[in-house]
Amino acid sequence: MILCMDVGNTNIKLALCNENEIILSWRVSVKNSRTADEFGIELANLLHTKDYTFKDIDGVIISSVVPSLNYTLVHAITYYIGINPIMVNSSINTGLEIEYANPLSLGADRIANAVGAYFTYGAPCIVVDLGTATTFGVVNAQGVFIGGCIAPGIKTAADALSNQASQLPLVELQVPPKTIAKDTISNIQAGVTVGFRGLVKELVNQMKKELGDENVKVIATGGLTELINDSSFIDVYDRALTLKGLLKLYNLNK
Repeated sequence: MILCMDVGNTNIKLALCNENEIILSWRVSVKNSRTADEFGIELANLLHTKDYTFKDIDGVIISSVVPSLNYTLVHAITYYIGINPIMVNSSINTGLEIEYANPLSLGADRIANAVGAYFTYGAPCIVVDLGTATTFGVVNAQGVFIGGCIAPGIKTAADALSNQASQLPLVELQVPPKTIAKDTISNIQAGVTVGFRGLVKELVNQMKKELGDENVKVIATGGLTELINDSSFIDVYDRALTLKGLLKLYNLNK
């Protein structure tokens, strides 16, 4: 079995896979103070709930956007599982050509998303990852990752609004029934959710214009995809896209 780990700013997504597909997946919160032993014990407990052990794992691949956690995670994997994990970056075999000013600065999650989208849905494609940050990645018809853009995440924007404006509260992220809202909480919800839908739509439209192709497939992934529910400009919702990309990267580099 293969263990795929996507380490984000808020959550760590884990999947147990065979060579072709995801069998099980979990999501745990990011805790910078967690030790290698604590992570190893937690991972053992997750596996145990589905009657698996460390002995069932033959390979591990990690994409991480939290460098401060990398040493702890690698130490836990090597100590408890006895495997040196593959760390995703632009220097491994991605199956894609990467055109980026500094390829090593390209986030591992964006690489995994591009690989998952290209090998699952084909090209050209635009990947929108709605998480702590909202990231966009573009793969052209020739299978080249040509760039993208980064915007604040929906929750990040809502939290910043509350932190910077003393009379505005933290709110539950949901789409209100009307954009012309009648109370402060639904005013914030409308501004953030409907506003970000417009942000995503406009950026996707601009990217399509720059590509000169209106038929580019748009794939949305990430923990906040349900807040941007609009099939007029998003073709596919795939919350497991990053993990699918990691599985493909493992098979390319094992």
